[in-house]
Amino acid sequence: MQFPLFGQTECLNRSDNIYLSATMCLIVICVQLLVRGSLKSDGGKLKATGTMEIDQIKTFLAVATFGGFHRAAEGLRISQPAVSARIKALEESLGTSLFARSRSGLTLSEAGRILRPYAEELLRTASLAAQAVHELKPAGAGPLQIAAAHSISVYFLPDFLKRFQRAYPKVVISIRAGHSKEVLEMVLNQEAEIGLARSLNHPEVETQSLRDDPLLLVGHPKHAPTCSRRARLEEVANWPLVFYERGSSDWTLTHGLFRRAGLVPNVALEVDTIETAKRMVDRGLGMAFLPQLAVGQELSSGKLATVKLLDAEPLGRSLDVIHRRHRPLRKEAQAFLDVIREAVKESSTIKKRTRRRVRQSSLRPAR
Repeated sequence: MQFPLFGQTECLNRSDNIYLSATMCLIVICVQLLVRGSLKSDGGKLKATGTMEIDQIKTFLAVATFGGFHRAAEGLRISQPAVSARIKALEESLGTSLFARSRSGLTLSEAGRILRPYAEELLRTASLAAQAVHELKPAGAGPLQIAAAHSISVYFLPDFLKRFQRAYPKVVISIRAGHSKEVLEMVLNQEAEIGLARSLNHPEVETQSLRDDPLLLVGHPKHAPTCSRRARLEEVANWPLVFYERGSSDWTLTHGLFRRAGLVPNVALEVDTIETAKRMVDRGLGMAFLPQLAVGQELSSGKLATVKLLDAEPLGRSLDVIHRRHRPLRKEAQAFLDVIREAVKESSTIKKRTRRRVRQSSLRPAR
């Protein structure tokens, strides 16, 4: 897709109000970009220097996000020379450099910093335009494809899907589970329309964080290390620990915590799933860093207890929903997103009210 500069025109079908409105939005944004720097003065007149292509804008944002051409190429799954060529063509069309090299690496130039918010808005508007035209077509056949991290499939989706199917009983859903990186790949490869994973950001996808889901150090409440409920990381490293899902983001985060402190954890057991690790902890076979989402009920009932680390940063993560930035969503997928956002919002409100009532109850004087 190319966006015309001044002096170039497009024939629009005036009867197609949706397409016209979307195109006008794109033109307005392009004009803003042109005024900012893509026009050069020629004898007191404004002169266009070329065209901007959507792939060039996407590549510019990828380089800005990843901080380098090599990582941007990996993220976009194209060659590094292709990234360089797109950035060069965009800089030539705008008549200015968008990046500056320094000792700290590649950074945005002043022109690049000005361009970035407009480029992001441009891609959002292009997606809305495609969505508007897509909605004119009959709904495609086939189930709604959802990719989800293993623990999200087990501990989050069942209750949510029960709610969604009450509202949309005719929508057929297909769920594929994997690690967070695998979920991202499925969405990028269009094997899934929506992905549910943890702490994912990529220039090719829209990401919305639904809720926090930190890793908590948990153990059996009668297990000796758990009794104090507080410990230093050096102490924890000597306790029997249960690790799970080698290669997953949870595995990487947990090992990184000890590695940064120069410690080697005492791995007593290594298992394949979060649920298996939780059962081992419940039997008193060790401690484990488990997602809050997976142990919420056990913590509330007292079957498991948490241990707070006194000298280490919390292993914070978010539960995110993602979809391709430029792929129009079907009505079923949009409905899925709307329901999941509302469900998470209601759950958060209920938890806040519950905590408020507990605090108020604890402050009342005994009779």
